[in-house]
Amino acid sequence: MTGASSGIGRAVALAFAREGADVILSFRGARDRAEAVVAEIHALGRKAHALQADLSEPGTADRLVAAALQLFPEIDVWVNNAGADILTGAAAELADGEKLDRLLAVDLEGTIRCCWGIVPAMRARGRGAIINVSWDLAVHGFPGRNPQMFAAVKAGVLGFSRSLARDCAPAVRVNVLAPGWIRTAFADRVMDPAYLEARLNEIPLRRMGEPADVAHAAVFLASDEAAYITGQVLNVNGGLV
Repeated sequence: MTGASSGIGRAVALAFAREGADVILSFRGARDRAEAVVAEIHALGRKAHALQADLSEPGTADRLVAAALQLFPEIDVWVNNAGADILTGAAAELADGEKLDRLLAVDLEGTIRCCWGIVPAMRARGRGAIINVSWDLAVHGFPGRNPQMFAAVKAGVLGFSRSLARDCAPAVRVNVLAPGWIRTAFADRVMDPAYLEARLNEIPLRRMGEPADVAHAAVFLASDEAAYITGQVLNVNGGLV
């Protein structure tokens, strides 16, 4: 599970552990938060390890996959959730070109290279499930310079995943989770009440999603109950798209 120190990644990692999985989670810089998630997983009676990995750096994805396979030689599920933050803190002040470079390196290339790294091991075992995280509005569209960049990159994740699913079948299933407006750090720190209200009025279920909503969907796509599902996109967005 990449990008699992907080938010959606943390929720998915804990949901897998509650279902009986041992978990490897990666983090970029928040070691304390990642170790806290590891401790929570240990408290559930499962094994867990945290690996530092900055997917914007060349070669990191290959090293992450190799390190994960050394810890767990038989990996059943790989979730690519790591994403570059271009909306909060100092990152929000970056030039557009710098933001785009980060998104391309982490969200798109990081996903592609992690997939390319883990697929041979899964094929060798004859089974495996990959879940890549996109965005529900990547195809539908949303106005603004940041959304333009985010949509382009997450649409790339979607297209890559559908192509990979065709190459990897029947041994390995590849699906996409496309969260909508989820209550994460961005929602808590950046959204003003008027903007939030406008977004809620667009959502048929009239609420923001919680990280747990995405985690439940991830558990389903990774499970045997989804054994006949590959190359698909599951929107977790309250009906927005």
